[in-house]
Amino acid sequence: MIYKVLYQPNPLEGLKREVTKSLYINANTEAEVRDLIRDNTEYTIEYIQPLTGKHLEFEQNESDFKITEFK
Repeated sequence: MIYKVLYQPNPLEGLKREVTKSLYINANTEAEVRDLIRDNTEYTIEYIQPLTGKHLEFEQNESDFKITEFK
């Protein structure tokens, strides 16, 4: 399943809507997404949203849609 993750890139700053970023991850569960973010970044997660159906199609048509892969 594809998940959209809204996050703050700097964990030392307070949450500001203006600096919220997003990325897309292919994972089996939301818990797996949280583990991937925790283990590979310093991001502060705001929200994780599963994408399906028309919503997934819409996001895939956006110019910044790219699945993030961690090694």
